[in-house]
Amino acid sequence: MPLLARTIMTPLAIDVRRGAVADLAAILADGRISAGGDVAVVVGPGQAEKIVELIRPTLRSADIFTVTGGTLEAADDLGSKLRARSYDAVVGIGGGKTIDVAKYAATRRGLPMVSVATSLANDGIASPVASLITGGIKGSYGVHIPIAVIVDLDFVESGPDRYNRGGIGDVVSNISALADWELAREVRGEPVDGLAASLSRMAAEALICHPGDMSDDAFVTVLAEGLISSGLAMAVCGTSRPSSGGCHEIMHAIDAIFPGTASHGELAGLGALFCTFLRGDTVRLRQMSACLARHDLPRLPSDVGLSDEQFVEAVQFAPTTRPDRYTILEHLAMSPAQTRQRLADYAGAISDLD
Repeated sequence: MPLLARTIMTPLAIDVRRGAVADLAAILADGRISAGGDVAVVVGPGQAEKIVELIRPTLRSADIFTVTGGTLEAADDLGSKLRARSYDAVVGIGGGKTIDVAKYAATRRGLPMVSVATSLANDGIASPVASLITGGIKGSYGVHIPIAVIVDLDFVESGPDRYNRGGIGDVVSNISALADWELAREVRGEPVDGLAASLSRMAAEALICHPGDMSDDAFVTVLAEGLISSGLAMAVCGTSRPSSGGCHEIMHAIDAIFPGTASHGELAGLGALFCTFLRGDTVRLRQMSACLARHDLPRLPSDVGLSDEQFVEAVQFAPTTRPDRYTILEHLAMSPAQTRQRLADYAGAISDLD
């Protein structure tokens, strides 16, 4: 009897711990990624000096490139520089913008990419997607999944607490994204990948149920692994569906209309909570609201400085950010007046939960 299975691209190494950046040469060698350290190391301007100081003693053959801004132009410019000589891999060290630039440039050059995260703002650290700005608008570009994913808890601890906490909102939003995926299956017959859904759901459940906070290494490790699992879920099914639904449509809409409002994860968590309310799922609403409140993450438009009218405008615009996606927002197709009323009801429901 033939054995039916599928081959799934996953990282050769996943390492979440303190001191990982300093041990980068050993990690690359042990993973058979680069024995001699002939890699292109991509860093952001904020932490470049500290990172170079840590890796230079053991990665003497590496070339260091500093990139600024998560733009398509920066990624193309980096890609041009990577033609200078042969590299075993591209190593992106930093936050989401730096890693996305490195992912895109590495993919265009046909090089494996190692993702070394120094912050936990969103699930891009392990996803097959690069979010880059071009013409003032952020777009999503398909890229190769990182060949290795490393998270250095020392850097995470010393980074901006608000951005790291934002990653919690991004993982929690998986619950809403999966509900939207199921809705699309029921209404439009869209197939749901069970393995991808399982990886995404486990990441969110582990985080929601964990009693710790960002001062606890055990909790931060669960958060990091949750972000990685979310990225792997997207790689498994070849789409962002397991981690992106109406929640991310709202997030992208706010980013487009009111840029600079809040971080990716903060807006994803807020969008997920609102979409969960629209579905009438009171059990999930209570669980998600408690988690976001426990970690001081936004639950109302006013928490991110938006008026009700601005949020209504974003919800109305949200479906246009992903025209091919079916979520609770497309399903309800609310008018501005209906959205305004549902937002008022939502605010009352959140108040009742406190």
